[in-house]
Amino acid sequence: MRILVVEDEKDLAEALGRGLTRQGYPVDLAFDGESALDMAEINNYDLIVLDLNLPKVDGIEVCRRIRASGSAVGILMLTARSGLDDRVSGLDTGADDYLIKPFHFPELLARVRAILRRDGEQRSSILRAGDMVLDPNAMKLFVGDVEIALTSKEFGILEYLMRCAGRVVSQEELLEHVWNDDANMFTQTIKVHINNIRKKLADAGGPDRISTIKGRGYLVS
Repeated sequence: MRILVVEDEKDLAEALGRGLTRQGYPVDLAFDGESALDMAEINNYDLIVLDLNLPKVDGIEVCRRIRASGSAVGILMLTARSGLDDRVSGLDTGADDYLIKPFHFPELLARVRAILRRDGEQRSSILRAGDMVLDPNAMKLFVGDVEIALTSKEFGILEYLMRCAGRVVSQEELLEHVWNDDANMFTQTIKVHINNIRKKLADAGGPDRISTIKGRGYLVS
């Protein structure tokens, strides 16, 4: 679940990036509206945390242009403005939710999770594939009654594959959604992480529900 944080206060942007990364989300940062639009055009984000007061292009216009492009990406607006008109303008332009500064990080995280669950249509917060049960909010995976410990990247990979269950997901798509812009498209890291997940599932006595489709990618069924 890849997130773009757009905030011109660099310290705040970097703090949000660190906090979201610790929760297992790959995060990119933009410090003005123009850069945000360029990055949103190039990358397929799952959520944009968007400040309202931005240099070059303000948050309202960024939101408007993203929606005009046909994108349904989740948008959480951040602003120091507390006036009703500003909140209404943001929501009318297409934002999914609105958070007023100053805020507590746990509240932002709860809203991020709510928008990601929404994703255009109501999605179950609990993902299942056979006897494999994944809880994204608690970041826990169970096979039957056995809890399996995963790293944040392993969890991100498995969550994305389970959300796309029944569809082949390419290595490139996994890198795009589970890593940030520093990801090397030619790396073997996806293969290594998939093998680690498979080993942990096998050690817990669970079936291997991740299929490798040669030349195409991975499939959870």
